[in-house]
Amino acid sequence: MTELLEASNGAEMERLMHEHRLYAQRLDELMAKPYLSVEEQMEEVRLKKLKLHTKDLMTALEHRIPAVA
Repeated sequence: MTELLEASNGAEMERLMHEHRLYAQRLDELMAKPYLSVEEQMEEVRLKKLKLHTKDLMTALEHRIPAVA
């Protein structure tokens, strides 16, 4: 049972890390622009919130995974 939970948590962590990278990449693309349209500014705010939320979920998941030494 514990192995199944750890595998599930590992898969979830990988998914969250992938999402976090995608948000960061898109934010980098937006930051490279000299000017952002109103829609891009709204996207930037949305992506920052999503990125932070994803990071919070990763941190919460890390605290649930028992440390393996």
